[in-house]
Amino acid sequence: MTALPNVRSKFNSVTSATKEYCLATAHQRDLFTGLIRIHALVHAYHEPIFGQAMMEELKRHGYRIGPGTMYPLLHGMERGGLLKSELKNVNGRRRRVYRTTASGKRALDKAREKVNELHHELHEERPRTHSPRVGLSI
Repeated sequence: MTALPNVRSKFNSVTSATKEYCLATAHQRDLFTGLIRIHALVHAYHEPIFGQAMMEELKRHGYRIGPGTMYPLLHGMERGGLLKSELKNVNGRRRRVYRTTASGKRALDKAREKVNELHHELHEERPRTHSPRVGLSI
């Protein structure tokens, strides 16, 4: 019976590590979803896109996204007025292809401004602060 506590402690450490990984992954997914939407807008602005091709393009950028995420994301962007779709024959297959709407173009322009601003801040040696330092000495 002395082995049981050892097994429990190993199980608990694996379980907490797994929970930590899942939490980190969920936070990353929340952060990256906005970037994926911007990718979709960029590509849909330049040419019609469809889900499978977008998943392949995102994979080239290091994102692992499946159809269970990609298609609801595109449908949601269409419901939100950022994309419009139509059924087309692409390489012998019937595909729902998406393009940006005027609203999607405005959102893309705004996103471009915000991403540029963030890019500069991410690469500053020491980002400027916007609140007074309270009790901090460096």
